[in-house]
Amino acid sequence: MAFEPPRRLVRALGETAPSGDDWLEKLPEVAQQAVDLRELTVERVQVPGGRSSLVVLVRRADGTPAVLKLAPRRARPESERAALARWGGLGAVQLVEPFAAEGVLVLERLHPDVSVRSLPEAKALLEAAGTLRRLWVEPPADHAFETVAERTGRQARVMRDSGGGGAEVASLVSAALEAREALVAAPPEVRLLHGTFRQSKVLAAERVPWLAVGPDPVVGECAFDLARLVRDRVEDLIATPSGASTTRRRVKRLAESLDVDQERLRGWTLFRAVESGVRALRVGRPRDAELLLEFAGWL
Repeated sequence: MAFEPPRRLVRALGETAPSGDDWLEKLPEVAQQAVDLRELTVERVQVPGGRSSLVVLVRRADGTPAVLKLAPRRARPESERAALARWGGLGAVQLVEPFAAEGVLVLERLHPDVSVRSLPEAKALLEAAGTLRRLWVEPPADHAFETVAERTGRQARVMRDSGGGGAEVASLVSAALEAREALVAAPPEVRLLHGTFRQSKVLAAERVPWLAVGPDPVVGECAFDLARLVRDRVEDLIATPSGASTTRRRVKRLAESLDVDQERLRGWTLFRAVESGVRALRVGRPRDAELLLEFAGWL
């Protein structure tokens, strides 16, 4: 079978690929080797798929449905493997391969085309938040996960160096950086976090109704993890006259339902929205940047 990477993956990796990176070129060969080594039967490549990995629906030698996931080193697949092992299937998809192979994960098969995003908004937020809560566990004592301070520190340096966007964007960047400085000065807790959690990362499953997939794990406070969920369906929020007030109510409701400090959640939501907006400007996605920065302005 030809392992053609979906256009979404090619576009996303093209935005972030360092000079000389040839992972996409080698991907068909690497995928075929992974399939042959494990005696997998390929059903199809998942489309549109993710932004950082190739996802292939397969069957194992005994006929069990599974997912083969291949990701470049910069997507931190080994960190994902470690987090999934720590969660052990509680709230997240399970690893089904006992041995590690760089950049290759074999996972239990969920329903890849059914996420909580398919539910009405209020129900989707409830189910997503309940799933996220189960992931907030203590990290292993000897963990090598990146911390929230480290990750956002890298992002903050890029934000400071990015030009363009005018005075309004500069004002938002300044506010986001100030919020981050205050937040990392005294983080109240240390938990293993999903890192990139949103409604589309929660898929329908067999052993429980919903399970999280695709973590980019990080260690830090829960408010950081929850902040990305606040802006879910941002395009719908922007399209409604009550978007600003709905956003503020969402911050309050999610903070209360998951016992997270409301002001810390607001601060991380601001930082993450501005960081995403500035990044979208930098890679040539002005429409996404406009939505994210308008959302950030409501906070």
